[in-house]
Amino acid sequence: MLLLVGLGNPGADYAKHRHNIGFMALDAIAERHKFGPWKKKFQGECADGTIAGVKCLALKPQTFMNESGRSVAEAARFFKIPDAKIIVFYDELDLAPGRFRMKTGGGSAGHNGIRSMMAHLESDFRRGRMGIGHPGDKALVHNHVLSDFGKAEMKWVDGLCTAIARAVGMAVMGADEKFQAEVMRLAPAPKLDPRKAARSAGPAENE
Repeated sequence: MLLLVGLGNPGADYAKHRHNIGFMALDAIAERHKFGPWKKKFQGECADGTIAGVKCLALKPQTFMNESGRSVAEAARFFKIPDAKIIVFYDELDLAPGRFRMKTGGGSAGHNGIRSMMAHLESDFRRGRMGIGHPGDKALVHNHVLSDFGKAEMKWVDGLCTAIARAVGMAVMGADEKFQAEVMRLAPAPKLDPRKAARSAGPAENE
C-alpha cells in the first residue's frame, strides 16, 4: 500500500489558503481515480482507492499543520507502511508559483508540517513540493501562506493539481523523475512579470 498525504489546515476558513495546496492536490487525485468516500480516521480524513494497480490511501491530517506528523504516523503504523511508500504534497515557498519538484528526504526548510512529520517518522519519505512563491521578506511569510490564492492564481493552481492527478501513476510506480517531468509538461509554471519573478522565487530555489 502507498500512503498519499496532503498537508493543510482543516475547516472552510483555510480551504483556499496557499498553505492548503496539498489538500487541493489530494482532492484532485481522489476525484480523478474514483477513491471511496472520505472518512474520519487516523486524526484525519482518508479515502482509499487504486492507482496503476496499486492500493493507495489518501490522507488529509485534521490536526492543523503543526501536528500533521501525528496523523501520518498513526496511519503508517496501522498499515505498516514504510516511509519510502509515503508521498506528501505540500506548499513550497522556495519554488516559484506553479513549479513542481519531487525529492526524497532532506530538511524541513522551515515548513511546520514537514517538521512535524520528521518528528514522528524517518526523514526519507517522498515529497511533492508545490511552488507558491516567496513574498520576498521573512516577516511577510506567515500572512502569505495563510491567505487565499487570488482569482488569477487559481488557474495555475487548478492546472497543477489536475496535472498531478493525471500523472500520479508514475509516482505510484516509483518513477519520481518521470512524474515530475510529466506534471510540468502538463502544467507549465506561469510566466511571471520580471519585477515579481525574483520575489516569487524566494531567496533561492532549493531544488
